[in-house]
Amino acid sequence: MAKVCFQMKGTAFTAVVMDLQSYSADLFPAQLKQKIDTAPQFFNASPLVLNLASFEGQLEDEQLEHVVTVCREQGLQPIACRGATTELRYTIMGLGLASLPASKSKSSEIPAEPAQAAPVKAEKKQPVVEVAPAFRPSKVITKPVRSGQQVYAEGCDLIVMAAVSEGAEVLADGHIHVYGPLRGRALAGVKGDTDARVFCRQMEAELVSIAGYFVMNEKLRELCWKEAAHAYLDGESIQVSAI
Repeated sequence: MAKVCFQMKGTAFTAVVMDLQSYSADLFPAQLKQKIDTAPQFFNASPLVLNLASFEGQLEDEQLEHVVTVCREQGLQPIACRGATTELRYTIMGLGLASLPASKSKSSEIPAEPAQAAPVKAEKKQPVVEVAPAFRPSKVITKPVRSGQQVYAEGCDLIVMAAVSEGAEVLADGHIHVYGPLRGRALAGVKGDTDARVFCRQMEAELVSIAGYFVMNEKLRELCWKEAAHAYLDGESIQVSAI
């Protein structure tokens, strides 16, 4: 029997998402460099998804090509475009990128008052039995998470009973608890849970992210560095306080 050469399976990984809202051949490179310079180690070789769904007006092929070129020159690794128009699909393919559908999100606009409908005969409603969502226990890791490793707790909290090394990455749809030094990256609420939190016994993280918002190592050093701390989202900024 022939030896199996590979397996295909799904996985979760971290990528930077750039919401491209407008284009300027002069401003875009300058503003991107300014952003990269705030955290060069984090952005270096980071996979990048270009979100085009919120772009104002029509993004031209040459403009998209320039954006991707500048991103690569700055050390980012564009891997996909999200929410692109049909006209841009061939350009995206030519750039070697994947084309992803726009992310689904609920509108924050107040719905208009519905029009009055003609009266209809009421029907007797059947009783609805609410089924509680299935409880999913926390994912518990008892060994250190070493550099280059990634641990993801899908649909639950993540508990790490040891250290998370520099260069390691821990992710969870819920909270993250690290009962040891947190020196790598911690990303909680990766599917958008803004109530998720990160707890650790010793804060030395490269990055802490909650629901897509993040704070870098440089800022963490000014807060609760090497202390027991927890991080939470307040509006659109992450707060870090001692435990």
